[in-house]
Amino acid sequence: MNVSKGITPRAKDFAQWYNDVIMRAELADYAPVRGCMVIRPWGFRIWELMQQGLDGMFKATGHQNAYFPLLIPQSFLEKEAEHVEGFAPETAVVTRAGGKELEEPLVVRPTSETIIYAMLTKWIQSYRDLPVLLNQWVNVVRWEMRTRLFIRTTEFLWQEGHTAHATQEEAEEETKRMLGVYRTFMEEWMALPVLTGVKTPLEKFAGAVRTYAVEGLMQDNRALQLGTSHFLGQNFAKAFGTQFQTAEGGMEYVWSTSWGASTRLIGGLIMAHSDDIGLICPPKLAPLQVIVVPIWKTAEDRTKVMEVAAQIRQELAQSDIRVDVDQRDGMKPGAKYYEWEGRGVPVRLEIGPRDVAGSQAMLARRTGGKEPVPLEDVVQLVGKALDDIQTGLCETARERREAESLRGATKDQLIERMEGRAGFVYAGFCGSEACELAIKERTKATIRVLPDVEFQSAETPSECVWCGEKATTEAVWAKAY
Repeated sequence: MNVSKGITPRAKDFAQWYNDVIMRAELADYAPVRGCMVIRPWGFRIWELMQQGLDGMFKATGHQNAYFPLLIPQSFLEKEAEHVEGFAPETAVVTRAGGKELEEPLVVRPTSETIIYAMLTKWIQSYRDLPVLLNQWVNVVRWEMRTRLFIRTTEFLWQEGHTAHATQEEAEEETKRMLGVYRTFMEEWMALPVLTGVKTPLEKFAGAVRTYAVEGLMQDNRALQLGTSHFLGQNFAKAFGTQFQTAEGGMEYVWSTSWGASTRLIGGLIMAHSDDIGLICPPKLAPLQVIVVPIWKTAEDRTKVMEVAAQIRQELAQSDIRVDVDQRDGMKPGAKYYEWEGRGVPVRLEIGPRDVAGSQAMLARRTGGKEPVPLEDVVQLVGKALDDIQTGLCETARERREAESLRGATKDQLIERMEGRAGFVYAGFCGSEACELAIKERTKATIRVLPDVEFQSAETPSECVWCGEKATTEAVWAKAY
């Protein structure tokens, strides 16, 4: 059997490969509305597991979930000039409802800073009301011209955190704390090593003072922004009059942050780990971590192997391992293997009459490798296999990222890399928008981050890679989604 049937090889056409993996795993499909997608149950289960992981981390850092309306008065967006300018081309606007023209158009939520600050202005009176630490799990609409399933769609699901603080220092600390939460989730749950750092003014969120980002490198050597955390300063507070009485009796505007990650994380998971067979899903986010495939020829054999399969399922489930038994009749074992491999199930346990007689099962890893395991140790050995797969995926992705990163690049090397294999390119940067725009125009590459200290090169660049003037910082360039 040709196990790669229906999947375009990555090396031939990465974009088509990506779509093929999604379709074969039944993660999502195109909706009747242009640019929108339907998330199918297998894909939505991955999102639910992502939500559970992130939501637990948010609550552990003191945040509470809330919900704000989908429709926002257009005048709200216009109160923050930079914000409305940044989002105006992407907004969908409702002008007619209930059979008549609306007195004021309503914008379908592209992000919620404005409506949240309208409410915080009512709720915050004193320093005793601070900090406010909120998050919401919602959908948003941004009218994208070029769409790609999970990566960029007109409507998508996300979480957006919004916090208000009494001091600039607290807000800055919160911004960086949530960046760290994202990084931890991506590395420990998604098995995806990332870079963190600050965006340049050209790349920051509209309305923010500073934007910090989490960037991953996909298998086609393009970068994917996986999450952002914004220090908003007092911009929105001043626009909406969100003030509080200080302990000394004076009035001050709150300092605020916002941060978000979306269903784009699923796209990143696919592009970072999957292969030409189909989806590879890190065990922590796999809808099913183990599929048990019983093998039989006779009715007597079926009874024996199904009894053992049911026992294994019970033992694994009692250990909080997500497991199921493929009991379908009239389908050959090879066809079942093909289906579950395409869906990215990390571990497959095969049980036939000989395995029952030998008190064992065959354990196959989605990432490669197959060996017999004693039934008496199956829970322990399956757990170890899942841990090994999770760790191995992260290590492989880290090794790939480092192999495709060039440090201390010259101008010619930057151009050559972006015209060829791409990847992450580290080099000196003078900080001027002119150089940033010139590089983007010449190479189609953008500065992904000015990297945090732990990601910076051992030797600080002395010259700007483009103009040759004194470098004020190191930057990481890449072509990006």
